[in-house]
Amino acid sequence: MGNKIKVKRQKPESVVKKAILLLEKEKGVPSPKPYKNPLEELIFTILSQNTNDKNRDRAYASLRSRFPAWEQVMKAPVQEITRAIKVGGLANQKSARIKKILKQINDRYGKLDLGFLKDLTLEEGVELLSSFNGVGPKTVACVLLFSCNKPIFPVDTHIFRIATRLGLLPEKCSDAKAHEIMNSLVPPQKVYSFHINVIKHGREVCKPARPRCGECVLRDICPSRDRFPSPEAD
Repeated sequence: MGNKIKVKRQKPESVVKKAILLLEKEKGVPSPKPYKNPLEELIFTILSQNTNDKNRDRAYASLRSRFPAWEQVMKAPVQEITRAIKVGGLANQKSARIKKILKQINDRYGKLDLGFLKDLTLEEGVELLSSFNGVGPKTVACVLLFSCNKPIFPVDTHIFRIATRLGLLPEKCSDAKAHEIMNSLVPPQKVYSFHINVIKHGREVCKPARPRCGECVLRDICPSRDRFPSPEAD
């Protein structure tokens, strides 16, 4: 075995800056695309919890097919919502959460519409969305970034894994703390680019069990690169 080269610890801000540049050089600078409106994105993100994209998409399509209007979802028995989104996993939990949130929105604003979020400040949007039952930091950030174009950085499972391996997050870190740390490190103008590119990197290279460190553009700034066996060790 050859001598392992230790990666010099760098300031988190420097690591993030270099990671942004390296990922953009490899994957390009992603352009924001049209997303769902804030209410649609809210329900869509709830359905994404603890499942993969394919099942999330299938659950959302099934829900909208069964209930074309959100008012129908709000008035439907929880059991019917559960059946509609069963493919997405955790259907009992998610159906009750969706129904309760829709009722909260309707009771507060007299209609099922969150379009006004786009006109609020980032801080106001975070406070409002966080007040709904079962809406955590990732869901809040996804709605505000994707539907309202606000400079906030969502931390999903891929981002949490890569940020931990890069030494940006502690091994044991709450969801709220992870969002606090990452939003303090990622420049506002780069939140969309970095979010999309890190997720791509997590799916293609920095995988959970067998990261392909030899192909990783971040390996020179990653203190975890020697923790995993190379493919040749199989």
